[in-house]
Amino acid sequence: MPTWYHGSPLELDTLATGSTITTDRELARLFSHKPTLVVWEDDGRRRHDGTVVGYLYQIDEPVAVEDVQPHPRSSMPPDAEWVTNRPLRLRLLSVTDVRAGERLTTAEVAALRRRVDGL
Repeated sequence: MPTWYHGSPLELDTLATGSTITTDRELARLFSHKPTLVVWEDDGRRRHDGTVVGYLYQIDEPVAVEDVQPHPRSSMPPDAEWVTNRPLRLRLLSVTDVRAGERLTTAEVAALRRRVDGL
């Protein structure tokens, strides 16, 4: 049975139905910074535009197949993001800070948005 994680800028003890979870602990940590953009680099690094201190959680109860569904609008690789079908208990693992080198610069974000928008 996989271990599931959630990253949030909010202090929580229960995750609401419809929330996003992942088995990728590092991805959950990145999402704790509330990014609007996450980039998977060719070398495997992940960078983002999030700025806030966040919280990394582990789902603190068994998660059955019927408790989750693939995220319908994910831009991540397959099986990276899942949506919850019911509330789930959380256990706080750590407070998170944006790490050096993982934050995209303003210029990088602008260039990526131009490329995506086809400009």
